[in-house]
Amino acid sequence: MAEGRSLLEEDFNCPICCDIFKGPVVLKCSHSLCEECLREYWGTQAVLQCPVCRKECSPDEPTRSLAFTSLCENFKNRKCAAAAVDICPEHDEKLKLFCFEDKQPICVVCYTSKKHKDHHCSPIVEAVEDLKAEVKSGISGLRHNLQILNKSKAEYELLAETIKDERQNVEKMLRQEFDSLHQVLKEEEEARILALREEEMKKYEKTKKRIEKLSSEILNLSMTIQVSSQKMEMDEITFLQHYANNHYSPAKYMLPEPDMISGIDTAKHLRFLNLNLQAKMCELLKDPPQLVTLDPNTASNKLVVSEDMCSVFYVEQKLTVPDNPERLYVGVLGSQGFRSGLHCWDVEVGDNDHWTVGVVKESIERKKLLKMDPCSGMWSIRFTSGKYRVGVKARKELSLPEKPRVIRVLLDCDSGTVTFSDPSKGPSVYTFTDTFTETLFPYFNTASTVCPLRIS
Repeated sequence: MAEGRSLLEEDFNCPICCDIFKGPVVLKCSHSLCEECLREYWGTQAVLQCPVCRKECSPDEPTRSLAFTSLCENFKNRKCAAAAVDICPEHDEKLKLFCFEDKQPICVVCYTSKKHKDHHCSPIVEAVEDLKAEVKSGISGLRHNLQILNKSKAEYELLAETIKDERQNVEKMLRQEFDSLHQVLKEEEEARILALREEEMKKYEKTKKRIEKLSSEILNLSMTIQVSSQKMEMDEITFLQHYANNHYSPAKYMLPEPDMISGIDTAKHLRFLNLNLQAKMCELLKDPPQLVTLDPNTASNKLVVSEDMCSVFYVEQKLTVPDNPERLYVGVLGSQGFRSGLHCWDVEVGDNDHWTVGVVKESIERKKLLKMDPCSGMWSIRFTSGKYRVGVKARKELSLPEKPRVIRVLLDCDSGTVTFSDPSKGPSVYTFTDTFTETLFPYFNTASTVCPLRIS
């Protein structure tokens, strides 16, 4: 820093007087000098030349530089101000002490005055050391806070991306469902319109034939009327001869019986539309919605929930997921909680060799390892190391005749029971009896990569 300051001062110093430029002028060789110094120098020389590079100059060559003049004045003012910083403005003494009460540098005279009597003061050097240590400690705390803020920001950024991904996944599923519905509606629309047009074509052709037949009848009858009218103009003997020969009388003409064709059966088409749509929708939705589905927002960072939200997979590598309030430290919850009534769901465990299935209360501590304990709000069965365990801290070991591939969970909120059973065998495996005072959620966890858990 000292070298930088020296170079800066040299840039503002005249090469003749070695002081800050006064009225600086610039020669064509780009060297700057005080105007007065340059004139005095040239007065002693036989040839006008630059005192720095000795290049010859003309008398009218020096040019005043207003911008450089302003820079020199500013530099001079700052230099004077810097020199006055460590001088007491009140006593014109050097500032040697620092008053901690007034938080300002003071001189020795200030220290002995009434104004600073009994104040805590220290030499400037010591005060700087103490205050720098204080600032350093503060900076350390601020850096810690900065780390917390950066971490929070990163979590929110991750949450924003997760929300976006979840929206895209749900939107994709919605579009697939509605595409199926739209396809059914489109096919039904085309079938109904085809049936309508077929009916129109049949009745139109039938009507057209009737029109053609009537047109022929009209033509024949018109000709008969014309001929009969002409016969009326004949003389009496001729008229009687024609009448007797033809044995014809217009009065004997029989009109065809009217046979009207019915119009489009609007009611039939609309009625069939409703019936067919209901049948198609029932066929499309023949599988009822799952009573229990998984909530991806509650899944811990080693569990992956399938797109249909019915299966959960274990992964050994931690996932980068936002630490939202509902997310569990271990496990995943069902998307719907129960507070009353009877509820049942099956969990396909298959060959999975490490799993936990049950229910937990809504208020469980989600950011800690859950205790497998009804007193902590968890009623579950666990399979690990080839053993089935239930109860407080999973200390009670169950003996099952066969390894179940499906675990049925029966929750009766009203009677306060949670029953686990093998639906292929019938009898219950274990039943908890308790008093439920809050909403309960289905709970699932696995630490096995053999196969996922699936709600069926």
